[in-house]
Amino acid sequence: MAQPLMPKATAVWLVDNTSLTFDQIAEFCNLHPLEVKGIADGEVAVGILGMDPIAAGQVTREEITRCEADPKLRLQIRPAEVPLTTARRKGPRYTPVSKRQDRPDAIAWLLKFHPELNDAQISRLLGTTKATIEAVRSRSHWNTPNIKPRDPVLLGICTQGEFENEVAKARREVERARQLAESGIQE
Repeated sequence: MAQPLMPKATAVWLVDNTSLTFDQIAEFCNLHPLEVKGIADGEVAVGILGMDPIAAGQVTREEITRCEADPKLRLQIRPAEVPLTTARRKGPRYTPVSKRQDRPDAIAWLLKFHPELNDAQISRLLGTTKATIEAVRSRSHWNTPNIKPRDPVLLGICTQGEFENEVAKARREVERARQLAESGIQE
């Protein structure tokens, strides 16, 4: 079960402001019931200000009222309403200086394990130029002896989602070309 933010401060607030049982508070805050009893007696968490879980959006007033009415019920934490990450804007990708040396390794990995990706897709995915891709492919890159194929996601150059989207696009394109070739239609 998910744990509330600042569990002891939440427990202090729940002890002071609700009639929930120690077991209910302990279960919700992921604390031991004796620790909650110590908070109520003023022996534990002295000086910790209570944190309102209702104001923090972790639980609703109705949920607390429902659990106060029946000591057997357990408080359920509300799922966090985290906004999805905003879509990356189109355009050139900035790669920090510390990761630029890893780009040729990522290019080599994509060329080795995903030959279905075309140069434009690799360029878009890694934020590199087609000239660099061609240099790595033809082994004329200035650092060829030191290039070791490494996964661009693990290197932090692109996200797993971006990588999977590009690979899926490339596979659809390959499948479409294969179907066209089988039907005898030339593009």
